[in-house]
Amino acid sequence: MPSIFSGLHLADTQDFLNCGESPTGRELLFLIDGFGADLLTRFAEHAPTLSSLTQPHLIETSFPSTTSTSLATLTTGSMPGAHGMMGYTVRVPRSSGRVLNSLKWDERVDPEIWQPIPTLFQRATSAGINVTHVAAKRYEDTGFTRAVFRGAHYRGANITSDLVGETVIALQKTPSFVYLYVNDLDAAGHSDGVGSEKWIAALSSIDAMVAQLLEKLPSGVRIWVTADHGMINVEEKIVMGVDNSLLEGIATVAGEPRMRHLYLPQDSDLAPRAEVIATWEATLGSKVKMFTRESAIESGLFGDQVSLDAAERIGDIIAIAQGNLVLLDPDRADKEGAMVGHHGGDSVTESTVPLLTNVKN
Repeated sequence: MPSIFSGLHLADTQDFLNCGESPTGRELLFLIDGFGADLLTRFAEHAPTLSSLTQPHLIETSFPSTTSTSLATLTTGSMPGAHGMMGYTVRVPRSSGRVLNSLKWDERVDPEIWQPIPTLFQRATSAGINVTHVAAKRYEDTGFTRAVFRGAHYRGANITSDLVGETVIALQKTPSFVYLYVNDLDAAGHSDGVGSEKWIAALSSIDAMVAQLLEKLPSGVRIWVTADHGMINVEEKIVMGVDNSLLEGIATVAGEPRMRHLYLPQDSDLAPRAEVIATWEATLGSKVKMFTRESAIESGLFGDQVSLDAAERIGDIIAIAQGNLVLLDPDRADKEGAMVGHHGGDSVTESTVPLLTNVKN
């Protein structure tokens, strides 16, 4: 987004990707949730329109490779250590162990305090750029939207024709920027798996939607297509604490099955962390990658700079599943275990997304 907004002459933005100046001052960013970079090669026959677009770059997501973190990085232009969206779920500091689900939110948490970085939408709107967010109506008033997308004019639509229609209307103005979002591919991947019949139907439908956009957009609009993460299909499931000692010494489990924030009892001595990590490594070996909060920060896992607020949200221990393994929370094992497709880890498949582009003739 900083690169695209740089082409719209938004002050203090840098064109990292050499996008260049906006051809007509009207830009569309279409984000397809779960659209990994490997998919166009593997399933090109089901996505002819997407395959026809120019691909100037592959993009590496921030970590973890999950929607809430990736979209906050996208809309603020800053890394998780700055914007503080550290995963799908995290423990709220000093809350007696309460866990915040970043997509469902919690009315006790102020979105603008939790995510304090001004969004590029806010900055662009203040500079006179018409910014519109087009997505399903159900997302409009959520805490996550207020945390990550504030500053845009929200246009809710639930069917493809309305999503396309709202996008076309918003791009009549100059200068303008539209962020368009769909999650059908991600939902199908979670429920049935990447490559399943349901998933291929979702991909084909989205490809047809892109064809509609290319037909109906005003002349000169530049379209960009990208994603928040890719997805792997699970091959091995481990329920933490069931027939194993993985939850000994752990008070709170957060994150998601491919990346776990593990928290010790609040105000406890941190010395047991070494014992926990030793147990995990003895049990799982190379199937998991382990960090302490400090080693994760020092390694730059969440970016070069990590604020105090962000640091407090990171697990005392982080476990990243490798291969096609998932780590299931025993309290949610039925729901998590029913999902075929997962993301959140550090694999190339989960962490690499495409950047596609085209200028409407």
